[in-house]
Amino acid sequence: MAKTKSVIILGLILGFMVLLTAACGGNPPAETQNSGAPAEAETPAEAEPVAETESGPEPLEDTPAETEEHQEVEEATAGEEHEHSEEAGAMAADHDEHDEAADSHDEEAHDHGQDLATILADLQPVSLAEGEKLRVLASTSILGDLTANVGGEAIDLSVLMPIGADLHTFQPTPSDLTMIADADVIFIVGLNAEEILMESLENAGGQAVIVPVSAGIETREFGENDAHAHNEEGHEHEAEEAVDHAEEEHEAGEHAEEAHGEEGHVHTGTDPHVWTTPYHAMTMVHNIEATLVALDPAQAELYESNAESYEAELENLDAWVQSQIETIPVENRELVTDHAAFGYYADRYGLTQIGAVIPSFSTNAEPSAQELAALQDAITEYDVPAIFVGTTVSPTMSRQVAQDTGKALLTVYTGSLGPAGSGAETFIEYIRSNTNTFVEGLSQ
Repeated sequence: MAKTKSVIILGLILGFMVLLTAACGGNPPAETQNSGAPAEAETPAEAEPVAETESGPEPLEDTPAETEEHQEVEEATAGEEHEHSEEAGAMAADHDEHDEAADSHDEEAHDHGQDLATILADLQPVSLAEGEKLRVLASTSILGDLTANVGGEAIDLSVLMPIGADLHTFQPTPSDLTMIADADVIFIVGLNAEEILMESLENAGGQAVIVPVSAGIETREFGENDAHAHNEEGHEHEAEEAVDHAEEEHEAGEHAEEAHGEEGHVHTGTDPHVWTTPYHAMTMVHNIEATLVALDPAQAELYESNAESYEAELENLDAWVQSQIETIPVENRELVTDHAAFGYYADRYGLTQIGAVIPSFSTNAEPSAQELAALQDAITEYDVPAIFVGTTVSPTMSRQVAQDTGKALLTVYTGSLGPAGSGAETFIEYIRSNTNTFVEGLSQ
């Protein structure tokens, strides 16, 4: 009986423990799962190999606390990475902006900012005391005369290059550098015409703005509309033969050409000689006017009135030149000069450039023996009546070509006005003088 009671009590206790364990959500002890019988030891199952993947084994799940901690770490890391990314992006943008600015500066140094609207937008009126005039500097005597016709007595005008100076070789003196530093504005042709001067103009000090007055002019390239490329007078066959001959001569002397190349050959690029026609001078005058008005608005009415009157004179001059060139026999409207300075003039008034003694925009270049021989052949082929040489360059080579071909050698004005008494002291006289010389030489 006592044994029976003990078993009952033990059963009650075990049952109570099972109920208690179930209520707490746990599993009953292993040894009680089989009504108190001892549990058999389970044989551990053989672990199957885990297939390796590129991402590695699957990570264990984190507890809620660990998950929250990991999220905080990940958020902090992501924030740092975002900040670093923004910093890197800002540095890259600054670097790109610096590169773009450097590229822009290099381009402006090369071409010197042909966008006049951008230059004008940045201009602020110069603060002038009562009776003080705007200090204006023009690079050449030709630009000086154009500027004088717009500014009149309202400006203090200086010209950097003296009469007869060669734009392609001029070197400024210490007094010239002082004049550059004192200027409020400097007018240049642009298009690399003043390439040799740009370092001095930009580094002389002062606050002068440099304005390229060629802005807005439709430019031409070296060799464009030359006889061997475009012949409007029915000489296509002869032009092709001249080109073939020139190419044969060039190939035969290729080695000599390479050795000679260091002396300044410039056979390609934009022609800067826009000042040789009154048609393009009208654009230059308009740019000068706009700049003076922006810098000295108190005199705006005077500048605008002067520019309007002068542009009317230039328009009449343009028509006069055309009428004079039309008197030249059609078969003689072919031009040979000392260097390639009259491309715009030839294009405007119906002349054809046969060639130049110096096949370059720059007088600082020198022709090879092959180039001179090819030019002489072209002169003979086209029976050109005369060769024209500028006053700012040595006529030695042109004189030799004229003698070898039996042609007349006549003088014209290219990068500078003429001295007193020359009949080319102003831009209008300069154009008239050159036109009269072309008509005289080509009408023989």
